[in-house]
Amino acid sequence: MKTIGAAISHLAHSATNGLFGLLFPPVCAGCDKHVAEPGSLCGQCWSKVRFIEKPYCPVLGIPFSHDLGAEILSAEAIAEPPPFRRARSVAVHEGVIRDLVHRLKYNDRTDLGPWMARWMVRAGGELLDDCDIIVPVPLHARRFWFRRFNQSAELARHLARSSGKAFDPDALKRIKQTKQQVGLGLNERVANVRGAFKVPVTQEIKVRGRNVLLIDDVYTTGATVKAAARALLRGGAVSVDVLTFGRVLSKELSL
Repeated sequence: MKTIGAAISHLAHSATNGLFGLLFPPVCAGCDKHVAEPGSLCGQCWSKVRFIEKPYCPVLGIPFSHDLGAEILSAEAIAEPPPFRRARSVAVHEGVIRDLVHRLKYNDRTDLGPWMARWMVRAGGELLDDCDIIVPVPLHARRFWFRRFNQSAELARHLARSSGKAFDPDALKRIKQTKQQVGLGLNERVANVRGAFKVPVTQEIKVRGRNVLLIDDVYTTGATVKAAARALLRGGAVSVDVLTFGRVLSKELSL
């Protein structure tokens, strides 16, 4: 009976999915053209994405124009070593990638979260393998109330689900109501998030002695994730890695 019931349930589920597909055919996440599978890009949008692949700086994940060797660091990593161990991103934050982040962040397109996270799994596989817990960059309670959800937590939740890693959106708190980072220069960004994050005493047990993977939607100057990483280390984390969907390259900060 269980086998028959399971078969009937499977057929019903397939029929429902088939009907949904007929009524709402999948469209390109970048331009809304029809595509074969939900959460995919059409050929034209795909060709415009600049994925960040090796060779890149082993610390900051900044792409190199040519292979300099596995241990060669970027000038930025040498001049100002970050508090985190490694940073990785899916693609350069421009065009389609920027549009996707904006849709998730400002247009409540939480349906984009699962497949954006799948791209992040590919880009940050080594970071996921090494981490004990996944923690998103938090929003301040007031901004969360207005926005209703945290886009970084959405990405982190789907990453944890696909990787089987622990996920805790409450391990790190934003205790300072900061300005929007958009439009601020580097020094202003650093000052804006200084002292903005803290691991609450009641949450220290979740990060103490653990390797933390910190998730954000975009790495711009690194000011936010650096401040968050410092707070996690103060809270007892052994190490912090950073994984984002988009990455703004320094020469494109003005875009």
